[in-house]
Amino acid sequence: MKLIERTVNAERVEDLITVFGSFDENIKRIEDALAVSIVNRGTELKVSGDEEAADKAVRTLEGLLSLAAKGETIDEQRVRYLITLVKEGNDHQVAQMDKDVVCITAKGKPIKAKTVGQQRYMKAIQKNTVTIGVGPAGTGKTYLAVAAAVAAFRERTVNRIILTRPAVEAGERLGFLPGDLQNKVDPYLRPLYDALYDMLGPETFQKYQERGSIEVAPLAYMRGRTLDDSFIILDEAQNTTKEQMKMFLTRLGFGSKIVITGDVTQIDLPDDKTSGLKDAIRVLEGVNDIAICRLTAADVVRHALVQEIINAYEKASQKPEPSRSNNRYQRKN
Repeated sequence: MKLIERTVNAERVEDLITVFGSFDENIKRIEDALAVSIVNRGTELKVSGDEEAADKAVRTLEGLLSLAAKGETIDEQRVRYLITLVKEGNDHQVAQMDKDVVCITAKGKPIKAKTVGQQRYMKAIQKNTVTIGVGPAGTGKTYLAVAAAVAAFRERTVNRIILTRPAVEAGERLGFLPGDLQNKVDPYLRPLYDALYDMLGPETFQKYQERGSIEVAPLAYMRGRTLDDSFIILDEAQNTTKEQMKMFLTRLGFGSKIVITGDVTQIDLPDDKTSGLKDAIRVLEGVNDIAICRLTAADVVRHALVQEIINAYEKASQKPEPSRSNNRYQRKN
């Protein structure tokens, strides 16, 4: 194997410091992922490795430096994402990333799209009346939708935020829980509450909820209503039936937006029920003013292991399951 050396020039030392990270952790991640050696000499980075690996490392470093020059934070997730883009030959997409802040949390933290997929998702929400966000866990589908809802509410483009989820176990098991119906379904709505607490703070959220400006309710509460001037989010939509999804979509009123989120690989419905989310994607594909955004494992912004778990399950789903009869035969022998 022939080793070569490539050089990457940084325009500013500050950007180089940002890219390196604490104790050079970001550089070490690139070295481990791409099997290269990276040495810093002033404002230059010397990359050594086989030709293909060195070229990928150079493109990764250039992408990170361009993000640092825009004032973006370079963390583990960003480094992993850039490496993934480079390996897929999509590192040119980094130039499309902008600095748009979706929302500011109660603690002053800016919420922004962290991947190209998330950015497309946010632009689709902004542009369309109905947006369907489909993707695996950790891709920010719900959190970013809530951020967009809070931003619209603060800008007074809507008067209400309505968040809803189907309570799949709304039968016998739910009946054993204490309290009235709202108390019973609150555990299913907890992720939505958590996102709103983060954006608004518990006290402000409580104030708006008491006024009726923010409503967090099970999907069954939507029946028979027309929702005007509202930002409506249906979460965990893979667990709706076809009838529930149609009912929900037809609640849309004037001046409202709808965002539907879900993961079609995590359907908890009985086998004889078709997922309303899968059906809606099929029926509504290509309808004007409705966007369908598909996020992937590359858009996962949680722990690095989450991405690995998703990829492992995707690979396993493509393999045929071993025959039960064969297993019984092997045990007998």
